[in-house]
Amino acid sequence: MGDDTSGAQDTKDDGPRSGAIDMDATNQTERRSIPNGDSDPGVKTHLYKKRWAIMFLFSAYSLTNAYQWIQYGIISNIIMKFYKVEALAADWLSMVFMLTYIPFIFPVTWLLDKKGLRVIALAANVLNCAGTWIKVASARPDLFMVTMLGQFISALAQVFILGMPSRLASVWFGTNEVSTACSIGVFGNQLGIAIGFLIPPILVPNLDDVNELAYHIRIMFFISAGVTTFIFILVVIMFKEKPEIPPTLAQAHARSIPPNEYSYMASILRLLRNKPFMLLVVSYGLNVGCFYAVSTLLNRMIITHYPDEEVNAGRIGLTIVIAGMVGSLICGLWLDKTKTYKQTTLVVYLLSLIGMLVYAFTLSLGHLWVVFVTAGVLGFFMTGYLPLGFEFGVELTYPESEGTSSGLLNCSAQIFGIIFTLGQGRIIDKWGTLAGNLFLSAFLLIGTVMTACIKSELRRQQANLQSKVQPVNAQCQCWATTQVAGSISWECSAWWRQTGDGSSSGGGGGGGGGHSGA
Repeated sequence: MGDDTSGAQDTKDDGPRSGAIDMDATNQTERRSIPNGDSDPGVKTHLYKKRWAIMFLFSAYSLTNAYQWIQYGIISNIIMKFYKVEALAADWLSMVFMLTYIPFIFPVTWLLDKKGLRVIALAANVLNCAGTWIKVASARPDLFMVTMLGQFISALAQVFILGMPSRLASVWFGTNEVSTACSIGVFGNQLGIAIGFLIPPILVPNLDDVNELAYHIRIMFFISAGVTTFIFILVVIMFKEKPEIPPTLAQAHARSIPPNEYSYMASILRLLRNKPFMLLVVSYGLNVGCFYAVSTLLNRMIITHYPDEEVNAGRIGLTIVIAGMVGSLICGLWLDKTKTYKQTTLVVYLLSLIGMLVYAFTLSLGHLWVVFVTAGVLGFFMTGYLPLGFEFGVELTYPESEGTSSGLLNCSAQIFGIIFTLGQGRIIDKWGTLAGNLFLSAFLLIGTVMTACIKSELRRQQANLQSKVQPVNAQCQCWATTQVAGSISWECSAWWRQTGDGSSSGGGGGGGGGHSGA
């Protein structure tokens, strides 16, 4: 693939060609000054077309992993019958994804900061592929623990996947597309959940013949293994660590910081002391935890009111996620256009609460078409919230690593997901689906209030706005460079010489994307 036309300098996807640098005004490759305490070098930024291939490849393997999360839960009644296990054991085939994430996210985030995106992508695909092939061997009623082992390996792969969209978007994409790119990364995960809702009920019908049921389950496992193996090969061949020329000035700043000046533990401590971000961590966990609980228990809720409707239960799950995918893309485009992070997040959160209440009170009316409509409304806002939380988190925590901030957000979601799934499951068994869904609605109300209390400090946007200022014949003298726990701040004084009409003739768009290394 070739470059975007925005890079007028003679470059390839693999980096700059040798030769003289064109300093003509028509050169659209951005050049800015990054004060580094000692000199004022020009820095180029460039967008590569291959960034879209990288993001879609990530979305593909994220899809296959998310599919595995829900493939048991949506046919939980069939899984219980085949493996002869209780409902709680079947639920743990989904909850193992949540439980595994919590202890492993911190070492994986450290590995991301030390080794980079390609190593993380390879590890994710090795584990993802291995998990699917282990499950191929588990299609027998006496091998429940083998299928749980395969699911655990796939759950471990999720740790290398779930928090990557914001990091990948910042490393590869420009200022005005970073939120959209993040939405595309989340889009792949949501599409995988959608397919996980749709395909298993079709591939595995509710049969009484154990041998025939084993045949259908094995077919489902073989399809998963074949697809993950193919994507693994593509990742080995195509997935790149980062573009040779950074896409934004924020990324250029990130690359200028020596690795030995970064402290992972210091970064974690700074995030834990960041009050607006910690409010977001809890409110994000409440919202996404509710989504995890609804997804895991959807089959049980639908079958309670609509017996023998396993296929429609899957279609309702599909409706939730497809609507959420549309919501995610719309929210990403809206953020790129308006940068109204807190306002958008708060409105979507409030509408998620309203959608949950409507779904709760209409589930038992006896009309499946009503459930489809209300579930779609719920999904549009609740699932559409996912990229909003990621991007708002990056804004609140710049210049910290996006992998670290996303990891904390997802860790919160997994913890609340386990609590809500266990809690709602028991409430449904004892008092019914309405009480279970009102249980979740109460926590969404708490999350809405917490979101309203978040102080909106858009640090990344402030950095990009400062970078957009391009003086003409400006002299910028950096008089102090201060390192604070691995974070570099520059203090500059500038003397400006204006053009004859009183305005600066310097141009150019600013940088964007989160800081990936400080």
